[in-house]
Amino acid sequence: MAKPAHITSVEALEAFRTALINYVSRARPTLEEVSSDVARTRVWMETDQRTHWETQLKKRLRKLEDARNAQFSARLMEMPDSMMAVHKAKRECEEAEGKLRAIKHWSRQFDGVMQPLVKQMEKLQTLLVYDMPQAVAYLTETIKILQAYAEVSLPAGDGGAGPSLSGGESGTAGGGGADGAAGGAA
Repeated sequence: MAKPAHITSVEALEAFRTALINYVSRARPTLEEVSSDVARTRVWMETDQRTHWETQLKKRLRKLEDARNAQFSARLMEMPDSMMAVHKAKRECEEAEGKLRAIKHWSRQFDGVMQPLVKQMEKLQTLLVYDMPQAVAYLTETIKILQAYAEVSLPAGDGGAGPSLSGGESGTAGGGGADGAAGGAA
């Protein structure tokens, strides 16, 4: 005969189930926020920043051209400030060109760098959306089964057959109603 399990409390399973539900309820919105941040960053880089630095480059190139024109006029009048204005405008144009190159580079590299991370995040999201609710349901059922098992009291004495079970069997299997019916028919 198999030994019965000795279940005294399912509080640890209930605490784990509660912690799992809390984890899922906190992790799911966090993952959704991270996914949204990745998408926003891509759009920001590919549209907003690229447009911004293309516009800045155009403005700075115009400013450089104006400074060169002013320098040319100033050479005729011997004004040293125009040379500094040209150098400043040239540095600003170089900065804008560098920023624009960086934006174009990262726009091309973004998907390659982010794709492995996004795949891992999607796996975790699948786990949270599909597998964890199933785990919570399984834990709930397990807790119910264990609670029901713990509430069942085993009869003491003859190893499983209680007096009510043996008394009921002998009364119906004995000579009661079946013999009387057979005797009356004979």
